[in-house]
Amino acid sequence: MSRSEYHHERALHANLIGRGYAYDHPEVVRHRRAMQVAKLAEHVSQVVAEAPPLTAEQVKRLTSLVRGGKR
Repeated sequence: MSRSEYHHERALHANLIGRGYAYDHPEVVRHRRAMQVAKLAEHVSQVVAEAPPLTAEQVKRLTSLVRGGKR
């Protein structure tokens, strides 16, 4: 079984923290953000796989949410 992107980023993040990097160091922030994106992507993939096909309007709504638009 291969490691997920989330677990990979979590390991990199933990390595930096373990080596004494501050939580606001740019590399730590980058890996924390990548962890969050990977976790969200895994969840979205699971939900989409279980759901019926989305309509164009539903895709538009979800795209707006991801881009930070209104709900």
